Amino acid sequence: MNDVVEQVLSELTACIQQLPAESLAQAGRLVESASRVFVAGAGRSGLCMKAFGMRLMHMGKTVHVIGETTTPAITAGDLLVVGSGSGQTSSLLAMARHAQKRGVKILLFTTDAGSSLAEIADHRVVISAPSYQAYPGGHNLTSVQPLGTLFEQSMLILCDSLILGLMQSTGVNAVQMFERHANLE
Repeated sequence: MNDVVEQVLSELTACIQQLPAESLAQAGRLVESASRVFVAGAGRSGLCMKAFGMRLMHMGKTVHVIGETTTPAITAGDLLVVGSGSGQTSSLLAMARHAQKRGVKILLFTTDAGSSLAEIADHRVVISAPSYQAYPGGHNLTSVQPLGTLFEQSMLILCDSLILGLMQSTGVNAVQMFERHANLE
């Protein structure tokens, strides 16, 4: 089992190290300047986006998860953060187009810089991980992990790293974040 863990960690390290630092810094500036943040994704990517949204809420940001019954209307000044390995998920593309028409900025985590979602995003964090949905000009990378696992793991680590960067730039600390942690569990 140790060999499997070592391979996964090796893949994660190689994948994340390919991302230019400025890409994550730009994502941080978009998040920091947004009045409200809306997060969306499908499947496991959606779970990563929910985790990111939770940490943003802990930092004091107003955050909404697309699809929840309490999610309000999105408006200009808001930021839509989408996680989509393929960048082609039809429901996410429809959401992004709708948001774009309303003057909303869009931040995308994806593997495909030329996807439909990437074309309309204001900023793309392109993760060089294999996608289970092949596309022209793809990374041609391989992984021992199934489907989009390496993308999802990398996205979660990058989102958590983004939180740490935001904590440093805003002065928010873990004690303040814990004060916002759910207390009805």
